[in-house]
Amino acid sequence: MAAMAISSSSATVHIGCRKSVFVSNASSSVRSEFAGLRRLDSLFDKGTRHCLFAQVQRNVQAAGNGCRGVVTMAGTGKFFVGGNWKCNGTKDSIAKLVTELNNTKLEDDVDIVVAPPFVYIDQVKSSLIDRIEISAQNSWVGKGGAFTGEISVEQLKDIGCKWVIHGHSERRHVIGEDNQFIGKKSAYAVTQGLKVIACIGEKLEEREAGKTFDVCYEQLKAFADNVPSWDDVVIAYEPVWAIGTGKVASPQQAQEVHVAIREWLSENVSAEIASQTRIIYGGSVNGGNCLELAKQEDIDGFLVGGASLKGPEFASICNSVTAKKVAA
Repeated sequence: MAAMAISSSSATVHIGCRKSVFVSNASSSVRSEFAGLRRLDSLFDKGTRHCLFAQVQRNVQAAGNGCRGVVTMAGTGKFFVGGNWKCNGTKDSIAKLVTELNNTKLEDDVDIVVAPPFVYIDQVKSSLIDRIEISAQNSWVGKGGAFTGEISVEQLKDIGCKWVIHGHSERRHVIGEDNQFIGKKSAYAVTQGLKVIACIGEKLEEREAGKTFDVCYEQLKAFADNVPSWDDVVIAYEPVWAIGTGKVASPQQAQEVHVAIREWLSENVSAEIASQTRIIYGGSVNGGNCLELAKQEDIDGFLVGGASLKGPEFASICNSVTAKKVAA
C-alpha cells in the first residue's frame, strides 16, 4: 500500500511517489504571504480544507494503481484548447494563420476552437479545416433587435459559430459587464444551442488579499444561477494578473484553483457535473509552459491568447494533450 504522510507545518501531501504542494512554508504566516487562495493564517478554513482532502482522496486512489509518469485528467471530458484572437489581425494575416493551422498535425483526442474577431468569422469559417470549430468572442444577452454594435446568438449560429466566450476579464473590467449580466448572456446562448466558454478569475489585488476562492465562487454562482444545463459549458480559469502580462500561474497555483472549482461544482451543482465539466486554464499559456501545466490532474486544457496567433505554437499547445497520456 502506498505510504501517505501529511505535514501540518507545510501543508504538503505525500502519497506514494506523487507529491502535491498546496501551500509552501506555512509556518512563515507572520509575513505577508498568501496561498493565492486565502490568507495563510486561515489555512484550514472550510474553503481550503475541503480542497486539500479532496485532492488527498484522489491521490490515494491513483496511488493504488501504482506510480505513473504522468497524471490523468480528474474530469471525464475531452481535452479542450481554445484560441482567443481578440481584436487582432487583418484579412491577410488571418489568411496566413489559417493556412498554418490547416497544415499542422493535430492530436485526435483534443477539441479545438478558435475565436476570430467578428468581422473575420466568415472568412475563417470558409477556409479553416472542419477539425477546428469556430467561436465568437461575445454575444448579446437576448434576441437581436435595436442594440447598436451588438451581435446576436442567432446571427452567430447563422454564420456557423458553435461557441461563444463569456465573462472574459476584458469584458468584465474594461467594458464593465457584471456577473449577473454575464450569467444571463450565457443562459440565453445555451438555450439557443450555442456552447459557452465561461471565464472566471481574480485580479492581482484579490489574490494578494487571499480572495481568489471568493471571487471565483461568486463568478461561478452567476453562471450556475442562470444556465439551464452545464452540458455545453466549459469553464476557463484565467487569473487576470496573468493575462497578456507574460506572468503565468505556476502549475501548482493553477491546479489548486482548478481543484477548488471542481469541488464547488460538486457541492453546489452536482458530482456528475463536476466530473464532466471541463475546467481549462488561461493566462500567458505558450509552447514553453503548456506541457507542465497540462500534467496537472484538474487542468483539462487551455484558453490561449497571444500564442494562438502563431499557428505552429498554437498547434504545439493543442498537442500538449500528450502530457495527459499515462505511461504504460
